[in-house]
Amino acid sequence: MDLSALGIEYGSYLLVAAIFLLLLTGQPLAWVTGLVALVFTFGWFGPMALPLVTSRIFGFITEYSLVAIPMFILMAALLDRSGIAKSLFNGMRILAGRLPGGVAVQTLIVAILMAAMSGVIGGEIVLLGILALPQMLRLGYDRNLSIGVVCAGGSLGTMMPPSIVLIIFGLVANVSIADLFVAAITPALLLLAFYVAYVLFMCWRNPELGPPMSEEEAAQESLASALRSLAAPLFIVFVVLGSIYGGVASITEAAAMGVSAVMIISLFRRELTVKLIQDSLVHTLETCGMIIWIGIAAAVLVGVYNLMGGNRFVAQSILAIDAPPVVIIMVMMVILLVLGMFLDWIGIALLTLPIFVPIVIQLGYDPIWFGILFAVNMQVSYLTPPFGPAAFYLKSVAPREITLKHIYVALLPFIALQLVVLGIILFFPPIATWAI
Repeated sequence: MDLSALGIEYGSYLLVAAIFLLLLTGQPLAWVTGLVALVFTFGWFGPMALPLVTSRIFGFITEYSLVAIPMFILMAALLDRSGIAKSLFNGMRILAGRLPGGVAVQTLIVAILMAAMSGVIGGEIVLLGILALPQMLRLGYDRNLSIGVVCAGGSLGTMMPPSIVLIIFGLVANVSIADLFVAAITPALLLLAFYVAYVLFMCWRNPELGPPMSEEEAAQESLASALRSLAAPLFIVFVVLGSIYGGVASITEAAAMGVSAVMIISLFRRELTVKLIQDSLVHTLETCGMIIWIGIAAAVLVGVYNLMGGNRFVAQSILAIDAPPVVIIMVMMVILLVLGMFLDWIGIALLTLPIFVPIVIQLGYDPIWFGILFAVNMQVSYLTPPFGPAAFYLKSVAPREITLKHIYVALLPFIALQLVVLGIILFFPPIATWAI
């Protein structure tokens, strides 16, 4: 069948429809996009088009920036399985527990410190679900507030460097990952501030939502022991981010230094075992395998679609909107939000960014700023039903009486806060770009 007879407009509609229809069958995104890519490659260009596929695969898997991803995933896996993250949580508890809503605020601060150590999201939500959620429920915290704090805080890894979302964006958009990391810090802290302000306001208005720890519990640990618990996590953050911002190491080298720091600290704490390393390596291989297969399939699909003329068709369609450039960016944000309800962020990035970023540049906007918008948007997608990975991560470790419905209802205020921050960065770009 000669698909080129459809023309690029109807060919685009068929391609998108084929992806969503195949996803409804329950097949993984990598297989769906790969199959659609192969069908359109041979259906549009004929049986001699195989080199189009192989060249795209080779170009993707030989990208040097990808080397940083396994290192950050391995670092997150080691942190999850060692006692470093638990010590961080226990150390923060004594500092914040006396404040109404303090344990929730502490959970958010621990979440952003964990994000600064690893940049991987799913493991943070699971770990906070194991450590923080039972603690807050035991202290009498409101269930919805506790769930929202764990999921929203655990999702800060999409924003806080060394975010893998930003690494993928820099790779696809061909912009400096170091500049993305610098630009992301202020928006990530702004988002954290919104979360903290919301928790404190709700607990100030109704202290029963987040009662403080009792004096007996607060007296169980000294300030000195709390500070000792914070020393190792803060050292890891300094090694990773300090080496990047200080110009000592590249992103890839900093990731390897972070893994080394976690392993050395775990060794001194007598937590580094063969089983811990083995489990961490298996988790890293599984996660990287998913990312690479989605990346290969998406790279082939986008490459073939661009050769079909799809990038020009989409660009002309978007630029033909009779509206100010900021409205066009808002349309892109809406498209990403809708896709985020159904697709994984990796697939969204690899499928949309090769088309969107050139349009953003053509409109005269900074791609670094757009990268921060994309990261906030993907954080929204992490919480948004029906896909909402954060809800499924938490459900896997939450008490049995907490259902997915409970989790999705609890996430609504935090989704609203994310959208507010997205709007602020959209209309006030210097918030992201002032430091680069």
